[in-house]
Amino acid sequence: MSSSIDTTFSTPDDNTGGSPFDRIMLLDHYGEERWSARDLQVLMGYERWERFDDVIQRAQETVTASGLDPLDHFRGAAKMMTGGRWGKQTVADYRLTRFGAYQVALAGDGRKPEVAAAKTYFAVKTREAELAAKPDVSSAEGVLALAEQYVAAAKELVATKRELAIAAPKAGKWDQFLNADGLCGMTELADLLHTDVRTLTNWLVERGVFRKQKSHGGGQRNMPRKAYQDADQFIVKQETKNGWNFPTAYATAQGIDFVVDLWEQRAVA
Repeated sequence: MSSSIDTTFSTPDDNTGGSPFDRIMLLDHYGEERWSARDLQVLMGYERWERFDDVIQRAQETVTASGLDPLDHFRGAAKMMTGGRWGKQTVADYRLTRFGAYQVALAGDGRKPEVAAAKTYFAVKTREAELAAKPDVSSAEGVLALAEQYVAAAKELVATKRELAIAAPKAGKWDQFLNADGLCGMTELADLLHTDVRTLTNWLVERGVFRKQKSHGGGQRNMPRKAYQDADQFIVKQETKNGWNFPTAYATAQGIDFVVDLWEQRAVA
């Protein structure tokens, strides 16, 4: 879906809450809470932007089906990514309202503990907003009902903290080798292992992780097997250079962990 670009955001002065989702919260020029989809991608456990963008599209479709305008909750934005061998890069992003971020969490892969943590967090944030918007203390019954709501919110908050303790993402120890899409080329992976790319990919063929694949020009390229692509350890992109189209293999951060572990076992053997 198309979306307009919104770039006026700031970080709250007291943005030091215990939740990772609190720490990535932004404020727009009206002081309204917003979240970067790129930041949420990391906290929700998605290695690849393409996969997370699919989640965002499903969330937008849900919002549209409910009769709301997705542009009110999913604003197109640009984000500057730094680190790695590619330096600074400007990449596509979205700025999400609390409701939009909640819909993204609901559309995520429920098998991921990080997604469960996001669902709980935004459910609690939504409940807190409802309580703040509808305080009813005009009667004893109203006070009691409000107290019961606060107790329910407190219980959900405790559950959120437990989920986040389990799902807190690992520090990005491979960041210097990843590009703006969170991927690592085979040359960079070989550099990390202090070897050359041909030795690395031939060894991966021997281990059954890669397979030899003939190119249209008659040459050979070592490409990851489908099982390892499905496991989100590798991705193959079609790229073009000098008029030629060819497949190029990349490792995700999870794939780097996998290869490094295998390589260390090789060294011991």
